[in-house]
Amino acid sequence: MRFAVDAHAIGQHLTGNETYIRNLLNGFARVDERAEIVAYISRRSAAEHIPDRFPTRLVSANPFLRLGRHLSRRLREDRPALLHVQYTAPLLCPTPVVVSVHDVSFLSHPQFFTRTRSAQLRTTVRRTVRHAIRVLTPSEFSRRSVLDAYALDEANVVAVHNGVSSQFRPLPRQAAAQEVAARFRIRAPYILTVGDLQPRKNHLSLFRAFAEVLRARPDLPHHLVVAGKETWYSSVVHEAARRSEFAGRIHFTGFVTDDELLRLYGGCDVFAFPSWYEGFGLPILEAMACARAVACSDTSAMPEVADSAALLFDPASVPEMSRAILDLLLHPELRARVERLGAKRAARFSWNAAAEQTLAVYRHAARSAERPVVRVTVPAVRS
Repeated sequence: MRFAVDAHAIGQHLTGNETYIRNLLNGFARVDERAEIVAYISRRSAAEHIPDRFPTRLVSANPFLRLGRHLSRRLREDRPALLHVQYTAPLLCPTPVVVSVHDVSFLSHPQFFTRTRSAQLRTTVRRTVRHAIRVLTPSEFSRRSVLDAYALDEANVVAVHNGVSSQFRPLPRQAAAQEVAARFRIRAPYILTVGDLQPRKNHLSLFRAFAEVLRARPDLPHHLVVAGKETWYSSVVHEAARRSEFAGRIHFTGFVTDDELLRLYGGCDVFAFPSWYEGFGLPILEAMACARAVACSDTSAMPEVADSAALLFDPASVPEMSRAILDLLLHPELRARVERLGAKRAARFSWNAAAEQTLAVYRHAARSAERPVVRVTVPAVRS
């Protein structure tokens, strides 16, 4: 049975969406040597990240062309049993659809998006999930959120936890820090945070918490490293950093490769993740897999992912955030314990398991599908 996957995110620096689909495709190849998958990509170089035995087809990187014409045409040519997309199906889809909805923050927190993007997601995701034969979410939190938002049949919404790539592993801290110093010119011990520069990641509160940490303990030599892609919101984040009394100790790396990210995790003393909302929170597990102590928010899916292997704080409380970070910096025994617990926690999440469960969803869905046609209307939106 042949399945198709919209893999246009690979090579586009789409961070979470790219990580998800790339690791899933490679997981399919590892767990099932008979799996037939065709991957639709928007960059020829993306084929380098997809198992050789899976054929690739080129579609436009332009979402209007991809969703309006190219995917539908490819599907008519390839005739797969179903198509797996993230969030949005093609306008006229000749095959059944499985859709991954990682979160519905565009509904619960529209302020985290531009007006145009929020309106587009509200419209296209609603139509897609209502016509999809299965909806996949990365956490039970997201599953309940999708069910509450769209009143779907519970049996058709399935939570499949993301994995953490085996690439993320413990490195000697000093050696990793030396590589970070050479690559990014950051030669001080540091606290790390990872996430695109967007409102949801709550960088502004983290800057204030970092300042509180240093005011409480002026003897600490630590800097703060922000690893994440620039976005429409970047100017706000950079301005907040410039206005900090410790501006000289806040560093931005921009988008980083997985190899660079491994070194950044490996060289940090503490990983802080103050996000307001996550459908999963993959950087939490990546840091844990690198045996680094994690302090993260206690909202949305993050407690489900971190469990008891991290220090949790209210992302709205700068004092709580700074206290969690300070506790990990000042108490080596606590930090070592959190590192051990985190490594054990991360080991429970694998892309192989995610791939096996996702393939099982594909097969069950394809057998029960009546091949509905999915029509997604994209309205004109006034900015």
